[in-house]
Amino acid sequence: MFGFGKGDTNSLTMNASHPDSLLDTSSQDVIGKPIDRIDGPKKVSGKATYAAEYALDNVAYGYLVRATVGAGKITSLDASRAKALPGVIDVITDYASFIRNPQQGGETTAPTQGVEDVSYHGEIIAIVIAESYEAARDAALHVDVQYDAAEGRYDFEAHKGEAEEPKPQQIPPHHDQGDIDQAMADAAFTVDVTYTTPSQNSAAMEPHASLAVWEDGALTLYGAYQMPSSDKQQLAKALGVSADKVRIVAAYVGGGFGSKLGIAPESVAAAIAAKRLNRPVKAVMARQQVFDATVRRSNTEQRMRLGATADGKLTAIGHETLVSNLPGEDFFEPTGMATHFLYSGDNRRITHDIVRLDWMLAGSMRAPGEAVGLIALEGAIDELAEKMGIDPIELRRRNEPEKDPEKNIPYSSRSLIPCLERGAEAFGWSSRKPAGTDRRGDWLYGMGVASAARSNMLMKSAAKVSIDGQGKAHVETDMTDIGTGTYTILGQITAEILGLPIADVTVHLGDTDAPPGAGSGGSWGAGSSGTSVYLACEALRAKIAKAMGVAEDAMTLKDGRVIADNRSVPLAELVGDGIEATGEVSPGRQEKTFNQASYGAHFCEVAVHAVTGEVRVKRMLGVFTAGRILNAKTARSQCLGGMTFGIGCALSEELVHDPRNGKIVNRDLGEYHVPVNADVPQLEVEFLPERDIQANPLHAKGIGELGICGAAGAVGNAIYNATGVRVRDFPVTLDKLLEGLPAV
Repeated sequence: MFGFGKGDTNSLTMNASHPDSLLDTSSQDVIGKPIDRIDGPKKVSGKATYAAEYALDNVAYGYLVRATVGAGKITSLDASRAKALPGVIDVITDYASFIRNPQQGGETTAPTQGVEDVSYHGEIIAIVIAESYEAARDAALHVDVQYDAAEGRYDFEAHKGEAEEPKPQQIPPHHDQGDIDQAMADAAFTVDVTYTTPSQNSAAMEPHASLAVWEDGALTLYGAYQMPSSDKQQLAKALGVSADKVRIVAAYVGGGFGSKLGIAPESVAAAIAAKRLNRPVKAVMARQQVFDATVRRSNTEQRMRLGATADGKLTAIGHETLVSNLPGEDFFEPTGMATHFLYSGDNRRITHDIVRLDWMLAGSMRAPGEAVGLIALEGAIDELAEKMGIDPIELRRRNEPEKDPEKNIPYSSRSLIPCLERGAEAFGWSSRKPAGTDRRGDWLYGMGVASAARSNMLMKSAAKVSIDGQGKAHVETDMTDIGTGTYTILGQITAEILGLPIADVTVHLGDTDAPPGAGSGGSWGAGSSGTSVYLACEALRAKIAKAMGVAEDAMTLKDGRVIADNRSVPLAELVGDGIEATGEVSPGRQEKTFNQASYGAHFCEVAVHAVTGEVRVKRMLGVFTAGRILNAKTARSQCLGGMTFGIGCALSEELVHDPRNGKIVNRDLGEYHVPVNADVPQLEVEFLPERDIQANPLHAKGIGELGICGAAGAVGNAIYNATGVRVRDFPVTLDKLLEGLPAV
């Protein structure tokens, strides 16, 4: 009608800086504003449908059966008693096709398959199907499994000497630069200490769940998954079907924190059972099964070595880490991720080695690498500052690099020192007292600081945006919202560029029938998926300008009207029956030309009871920079959540493995202690203004994981300042403090 096609694709590969952004020249004024989540009303009214809540006809209920040995081979599985119970339909197993463990995020191959040979305690080996969840759960107790038990590897300490160098992942496992041993020998001040952290669980509110239904040879799986685009490919490979025969729907996900990046055992079990029974099958993991058979953050043992000149210039940085994982799994916890670029220093050794154990899978958990790696690095920096008798912020200032100290490339933007300085001012850092000297009654008070850093990534992503005949916009992508605010952010970008009230934008997420998005992980969601929406809207603006008969830069879009050439026309009058465009973005040279990362600084004050060793976080401040903040409210929420994660990491969270069989001992929220309201004081978050023109056209960087990076380190450093007791074995529980506390 207007001489342009209804649908076009606007593609961008980030091979150059992008200094101009439509978000700076548009007029709707919704970007950056703290608007409420557009999906919030559905969530609070129970109308947001999660994986286990789809109402399909004739659904059968599955309950997973787990292995009760840590290593060995299944010799028999007798389901006769279970099948005889009322309401039980079948007990299904497929030793060859069931998956041993979940897949890592972003992979497009099936996870390790085969469960006849048991690799860890709690491995999923069968699924009981019944007419009700309760009947299936009861019947699972009556499945008799016999094993030929084998000797397993369950003791990290016993097998440390057999650690192996893993394959390269996001970072190389080993990096050497200069001569760190000589630098340590020559340094005026040195620190050589070892920090340890335990296995941790994401403990997302929503357990893993899958509802599988087959129709005409094609599978639809309603699942709790963070990355449907790659998860679809994993599931297809595991089932031996073409990817175009698999659809994943994950419209709402109740938290993931990395545990739902790849498919988990319940998805394949439900799909196999549904196909055999020719009816939908729902499998929801019990909380204990989530702890048993999904993903943990690896335990770590981190040797930190720092050497400095008499004036505080770092000459040596060593960060050597042992982690653990199952045999055959390549993932390693990249604790040295931020160590590579956070501080200057010519002589460096950053290594990661894996101890192979028969424990559940280790994989990505919120801020893989930095969340626990910065405990060690920032603790060691604090120790060095204490030994030198200088302020820990000043030590960081003296070691601020001008360029990436390893790659010799510039930073795209870097505001670490401004974050530290602003935080110090706002927190009252100048009133901090020497370690162990601020006693108030029975309580010892102290302050701690730690840097925050999280690498920024851009992932391939696509989205379609359409404007219907009424002038309302619709966004479609299989990107997910795991509680981070994706619905709202993508709606804001669309509203801003197309000049629409946010109420006139509808966002459809989490369906692999839509263009493939980046998925929720690695803090890349807003930057990647948001850029694909930006590009689609940019193409639509060109169509609108053509219909209006004006140049794009001569046109203003606001409140659903197109204003140009002394005219103001309703948008609906320019789009006919509707127009649409697809945006596609891919990473390019910019990620290799510049070091891209988000930064921040954590400040924490604690009180430690001088008699009992009880620790209370009294106040905490995070000051952050992450490029353009797209929504001040959702960004703050992400940082609050990350800081809360950090408190748990510092004080309470620890998965306990039984050294006899590798079993997770504390496998529910009653025994695995995440922070509750009483543990968390009023947290403060502040953002410093920043734009990053090398990251994407939005000028935004990742923020979803930044809040946890360094948070636990700040708590640990505050505890030292309060007590004079340096605990390097996290979490810092009272038993580790008591011996060093002052006499009553």
